[in-house]
Amino acid sequence: MRSTKTIKMAQMAILIAVVLIMAFTPLGYLKTVGLEISLITIPVAIGAMVIGPGAGAVLGAVFGLTSFYQCFGMSQFGAMLLSINPLYTFFVCVPTRILMGYLAGVLFKVFIKADNSNTICYFVGGFMTAFLNTLFFMGTLILFFWNTEYIQSLNAAGANALMFVVAFVGINGVVEWIATTIVGGIVSKAVAKIAKNV
Repeated sequence: MRSTKTIKMAQMAILIAVVLIMAFTPLGYLKTVGLEISLITIPVAIGAMVIGPGAGAVLGAVFGLTSFYQCFGMSQFGAMLLSINPLYTFFVCVPTRILMGYLAGVLFKVFIKADNSNTICYFVGGFMTAFLNTLFFMGTLILFFWNTEYIQSLNAAGANALMFVVAFVGINGVVEWIATTIVGGIVSKAVAKIAKNV
């Protein structure tokens, strides 16, 4: 029991370090027109699947806090949101990521019980982590900022909220989903297998 707890603590420490490194280097965000593609969902997905929902929540919190920090001049989009309403911006960045990480871990527990191959569940879990991140982030963004002049200025076509989300996320969201599904799935499966043999 003590050995298992030590292993999980070591895994958590490594994943937190990975999140921090990714957050403050080009590894974590691919800058594109519109939203930035965040790859930090990958270590969150790994922690949620390999360690559990609690780890997913902690890693999601670290991700969210670094994302909020980016709003202080490191992200043009985040800085604009911060200037409109700091409290709403915090809510968009932090609680959403905590919930994303926690639910990813909870859902993975359901997936692994239903997966006889004990492999597909890791890829489904990776996808769900990235999907939940997009869903919660964009959902709260629309909830709190849809009627602001800034968001409406980005909605030049005058689309409704749903179509705006689809257009705004676009390729960025798809790339994030694919990367987290593939990398998160492969790494999580490998780490879980190694941990089982330790």
